[in-house]
Amino acid sequence: MSNELIARTVGFQPGERNVFFHLLTACNLACRHCYINPAQHGTATLPLATVLEWLKLFARPERQTNLILLGGEPTLHPDLAAIIKAAKSMRFTVTVDSNGYLFHNLLDHVTPQELDYLSFSLDGPTAEVNDPIRGAGVFAICTENIRKAVASGFATSVIYTVSGLNIAQLHRMPSLLAELGVRRFFIQVIGLRGNSAASKPATAVNWQVEPEQWLAVVPRVAQEAARLGIHVVYPKVYLDRDEPFQCAGIVAENFFIFPNGRVYQCPLCEDHPIHSFSIEDNRLISREGLFENRFFPLTIPEGCVMNRLLQPDNISYTPDGTPAHRISCCLLKQEIRPVHS
Repeated sequence: MSNELIARTVGFQPGERNVFFHLLTACNLACRHCYINPAQHGTATLPLATVLEWLKLFARPERQTNLILLGGEPTLHPDLAAIIKAAKSMRFTVTVDSNGYLFHNLLDHVTPQELDYLSFSLDGPTAEVNDPIRGAGVFAICTENIRKAVASGFATSVIYTVSGLNIAQLHRMPSLLAELGVRRFFIQVIGLRGNSAASKPATAVNWQVEPEQWLAVVPRVAQEAARLGIHVVYPKVYLDRDEPFQCAGIVAENFFIFPNGRVYQCPLCEDHPIHSFSIEDNRLISREGLFENRFFPLTIPEGCVMNRLLQPDNISYTPDGTPAHRISCCLLKQEIRPVHS
């Protein structure tokens, strides 16, 4: 019997809701691929009272809503523990995405019952790989705090942003995560946004990962992690030949909230003032005009229309002009769940 674990595409479900809430844009690090754009996203740290009012706009007690608290670095927010507790009382499932520094002694102020997942960003299996991307000393601090979180009973996950700088070391991550006690592994693909899109040609980093390399490396590493008991999630990126394209902006409900009140439905659009909604006077306002949601229904051979418009360098073509690969919605995921005996 084959011991190969098969990845399953996690299709969008009607009514599925995810809220990605950037509480602030400040961060103690300056990662080379950071996508935060203060000119577009704001520079404020939202006061606790404002955060609670905005959470109410997206709370649906009758339906599960996944809340992901982000920054910048969200643990820099002095009231993060209170925000987590309030979100749980509104029946959100709560995840915090951290760079690993865990400011304000977060682990001492919330319980594993209040925080559903604590997710750490790590872009290499060693300091030699991770720290040139994320900053000197980051690997040691992040892994130390992962160990503390696991020992305290928190469900932990790790996000690894794959790029040309670190894909060759991805295969070393499963054994590290198993040793750390991490339960979930999110393999992300680099987006040409923020710092990774702003490199001047003379100093440009080869961030891009070719389709053949992604398809050869990522599914294999995901299988290895699952064999070690880790639940793995990674973006579909490239659609199979006969696989239909679906846009999360149409099928599901995803909201990306920034401190300046912009609310996007597509993360590819976040560097541009084309957000579908705005929060004004603590009210969610649907914007009228030619914004991101007007493009979602368009059907093109390349798949994702926003990718074609905003990140065309991600797409290659055959000599006859047809796309070599169709790009899936960036929110379409594949997963491999471990088989427990």
